[in-house]
Amino acid sequence: MRIALDPQMLRTTPLLELPDVVAGMGYEWMELSPREDFIPFFKHPRVDLATVRAFGSRLASAGVGVTSLLPVMRWSGPGEDERRAAVRYWERAIQICVELGVDTMNSEFNGRPEAPELAEAQFWRSLEELLPVFEREGVKLVLEPHPDDFIELGAPAVDMVRGIDQPFVSFLYCTPHTFHQGDDAPGIIERAGDLLTHVHLADTMDHTASDGLRYILNPPGTTARVHQHMDIGRGDVDFDEVFSALAAGGFDGVLTTCVFGWDERAEESGTSMLAAIRDLASRHGLPAETSPSAS
Repeated sequence: MRIALDPQMLRTTPLLELPDVVAGMGYEWMELSPREDFIPFFKHPRVDLATVRAFGSRLASAGVGVTSLLPVMRWSGPGEDERRAAVRYWERAIQICVELGVDTMNSEFNGRPEAPELAEAQFWRSLEELLPVFEREGVKLVLEPHPDDFIELGAPAVDMVRGIDQPFVSFLYCTPHTFHQGDDAPGIIERAGDLLTHVHLADTMDHTASDGLRYILNPPGTTARVHQHMDIGRGDVDFDEVFSALAAGGFDGVLTTCVFGWDERAEESGTSMLAAIRDLASRHGLPAETSPSAS
């Protein structure tokens, strides 16, 4: 099992300095989510191969591995121009992943929830083009449902991943999305079974609590999706329930710290999250951590 840091709150740290900062926080792994100087949201990657190679050298020097890259592209449309562009951006991101020696990419379905059938059709069209590339390059793809996506609930997302029916495509459970996924972490984790290879860990408040009035949004009836990515213990997620379900299913994948929104305490948060995750993993009997040198 690997415990990784999503260094989103360190996004102003220069890319080549990031490995040393992450190592200084006690992590041996990181997951690279979108960065403006690397692979931005919805855009073509901004990094060149020389920088990728320099980054790889810095990672090796710091003793930090990369579990996965996390591009987010509009590969489910809504328009065909956006979809085609997203496929091109994905192809470049896969090249970067291979050059960096990383074997996994995480992402979202990323289609509009008000037009789910169109989004699904666009998603499958993109997969027809990209799955052969993933397979040829030996890169695994891990997918998660996301608030304000054409698949938001956990169980249908698991079924979608199962329907892709490729050994290199698996499922990611994201705890800060618990209350948008159906508020059934054990059921979703059990349903996923061996398809579950990655978990994002952060706390969130239950936006459905108090008869849906914990958050008052205007105008009434807005379709905004509200959630947070907070340190474990600051919200309503039952992490003992989550880790018990992971242990029952024999989970031996990647656990990523993904706290966002508290940049001023990024290092403090990362350090305390690592301790909390290790404590939960130990108490529930999850496998020991694997270091980059041993993997």
